[in-house]
Amino acid sequence: MTRPDTPRDERSVRSGDLPGKGATAKATVDGYGTVTRWNEAARGLLGYRPAEIVGRPAADLLHDASPTRAEVLAALRSPSPPARLNGRATLLRRDGSAVELGLLAHRRTSAAGAPEWLVVSALPRPVRAVEDAELVRRAFLQGPCTMAVYDTGPRLRWANHDLERVMGLDQEEMRGLRLPELLPGPQSEAAERMIRRVLETGERRDLDLTTLIPGHPRPLAWSVVFAPLLDDESRVAGVMLSAHDMTGPRTARQRLTLLNEASVRIGSTLDIDRTAQELAEVAVPALADFVTVDLLPTVHDGGEPRPGSPGGHVLLRRVAAQSVFAGCPEAVLRPGQVTAYPDFSPAAECLKAERAMLHRDTDPAVARWADEDPDRAAMIRRFGFHSTMAVPLRARGITLGVAAFSRHRRPEPFEHDDLLLAEEMTARAAVCVDNARRYTHERHTALALQRSLLPRTLPPSAAVDLASSYRPADSRSGVGGDWFDVIRLAGARVALVVGDVVGHGVRASAAMGRLRTAVRTLADVDLPPDELLTHLDDLVNHLTAETESGAGDPDAAEAAYAQLGATCLYAVYDPVSRRCSLARAGHPPPVLVTPDGTATLLDLPSGPPLGLGSLPFEAVDLELPEGSLLALYTDGLIEARGQDVDKAIDTLRRTLARPADSLDGLCRTVLAKLLPGHPTDDVALLLARTRGLGADHVATWELPDDPAVVARARREAAERLAAWGFEEAAFTVELVVSELVTNSIRHATPPIRLRLIHDRALICEVSDGSGTSPHLRRARAFDEGGRGLLLVAQLTESWGTRQTATGKTIWAELAVPTLQGRRVRRSCTGVP
Repeated sequence: MTRPDTPRDERSVRSGDLPGKGATAKATVDGYGTVTRWNEAARGLLGYRPAEIVGRPAADLLHDASPTRAEVLAALRSPSPPARLNGRATLLRRDGSAVELGLLAHRRTSAAGAPEWLVVSALPRPVRAVEDAELVRRAFLQGPCTMAVYDTGPRLRWANHDLERVMGLDQEEMRGLRLPELLPGPQSEAAERMIRRVLETGERRDLDLTTLIPGHPRPLAWSVVFAPLLDDESRVAGVMLSAHDMTGPRTARQRLTLLNEASVRIGSTLDIDRTAQELAEVAVPALADFVTVDLLPTVHDGGEPRPGSPGGHVLLRRVAAQSVFAGCPEAVLRPGQVTAYPDFSPAAECLKAERAMLHRDTDPAVARWADEDPDRAAMIRRFGFHSTMAVPLRARGITLGVAAFSRHRRPEPFEHDDLLLAEEMTARAAVCVDNARRYTHERHTALALQRSLLPRTLPPSAAVDLASSYRPADSRSGVGGDWFDVIRLAGARVALVVGDVVGHGVRASAAMGRLRTAVRTLADVDLPPDELLTHLDDLVNHLTAETESGAGDPDAAEAAYAQLGATCLYAVYDPVSRRCSLARAGHPPPVLVTPDGTATLLDLPSGPPLGLGSLPFEAVDLELPEGSLLALYTDGLIEARGQDVDKAIDTLRRTLARPADSLDGLCRTVLAKLLPGHPTDDVALLLARTRGLGADHVATWELPDDPAVVARARREAAERLAAWGFEEAAFTVELVVSELVTNSIRHATPPIRLRLIHDRALICEVSDGSGTSPHLRRARAFDEGGRGLLLVAQLTESWGTRQTATGKTIWAELAVPTLQGRRVRRSCTGVP
């Protein structure tokens, strides 16, 4: 007799043990109930030769007393017959005798595509109880499932070979022991309670459990079935335990779940540190007990790393860490620290090889690394690190850093499948880190561009006291195209500008820079606000047309959108008249706070956004009391996410109306009241408190159209300078007044007016009724005139012309320190 555990290739098999082709009687019946095939086993069973039965109705073989005759006939005639028939039927032999057989009929499709029935019946064999019992015994012992039989003790009576393999014990060593005695622990106690319930109720029970069995490196997951074994009187005589090892499928499902979680959780922001931390948080504790993420310093700063893998000692910056213990006590480095990893360290090795590596604490390289770093060695000993995976972060062919996965609490070491999982997770995280790096680089570029275009300091002005604030959007939204500006104009006036280019990124900042430059250029011409916006609108239309003409440029559409989506508010304040002229192009209206504390949202005609070229712009002139506060801002201040605009404007008005120690402090208070911690849009805020220049700072003379008045104008100007304390500079001012008044009398029309303004500088203005502007030219040697404006340009800091409602004004500005220190010799001027 051959033992069941004899190797297969050593067993002898007799040819008589193998079933022949005719061992099973087979026949086929078509959809009409006609026999189409008949094998030799069927002939031996019923006596019909194939030629005698093929082509006849199958119903002819059924005895009239067969209990299944009606069922068979109904199935043959049914338009939707069942897929299978089974049961016992009484058939007629060729000699006319009847025999009862077990039949099994399958509904199928023939090779020709027609429906048919395959009918089979096993040939009767003699019953051999001894052989059957042996087969059952061998089936139990050699079955692929892990099985055991427990008596009512409940103590183990039988165990199959697979259970012996799993437990590492022979059946005789386990016989008579209870399950908690074989495998102590709460899981075994729960399983024994389940066995007792089966013994009490006679009902099958199922249980899923995970337990660590000696001899196995990791806990095994089991799906266990407890089935009652009944005696002849249906009493429970024992319990069959059948267990299936689900460790592999369950681990695969857990890994797929972890990969799906990584896809969802990693990359939720465009922040490099947060993305790296998300990788560490996903991996702990599902995969590792301790995870660190280190990046190359250039990557962390948003720069472009060098192509290829770094070799030798590698400088890395710790950006993320996560542990099963609170506070990451295993960490040698803290986030933000930079350290050099030697070339034999796991991190440097995997970066050099550009592939993931699995290390044990007994590896020579790990031991050497620990020996050279006492702090790291102390942590390894203290927490019992035994297995580590180092995985490079690579995206788009660029090495970004390395992620290290370690175990010290879980006893089982990492396996190859764990390494594949870590690679997949890290690859997904690397793409997100690289996206964040690219965005960080673009954001830094846009911020640098924007800061270079915005005024670093506000110019001093006697017209207004100023304060400003600019806050870029958070990292997710990107830098926008908001800007503000303060432009000094002739006549001690000042222009206040706030604008917004819709969109974010470098293109929005570049479009903002072009518009700011255009506004400064147009302001230098001294255009009224409505005319300036009209010219600015035309300029945007021209720029858009140029962009659209480059249809082959893939960035043309986005650049055009950035230009079309611009708004602007332009205001000019004159401290002499205390009048302010304002116009806006689709921009939020400013807030005016009068000295009595009344805060009003100015009702200005909105005008279309720049670039539409549809409706004209309208300017509004207001007379502002001295000490009034004007607040100009972009829409990001009042349109924060989740904030009602009307409530935001009301909050802005109430905040501006409250007394403040300084305008800078008021700026900070406004931003604190209205902005969330991370604004989704850029915010520009410009505050201007108006001043007025009284009669002691302004002197005006109406002059007749008579050359004789030039001497009087010079004399009166000198007297006013003496009153202001500028006697030493009187001669320079007299020359400027003389030249400007003389030009107006000779080349212009009345009325002629002379005005001196004492501001931070001294301003001399001559107005007349002519719209023709003078031009600076170079006189020839024998010309009697043509040198006046050249002389003015040499003697002053700046000069220019602006158009007025009744003509023009020629102005010249002299800095006060220059006035006090300048000496002009009469002999050099040639002027009497």
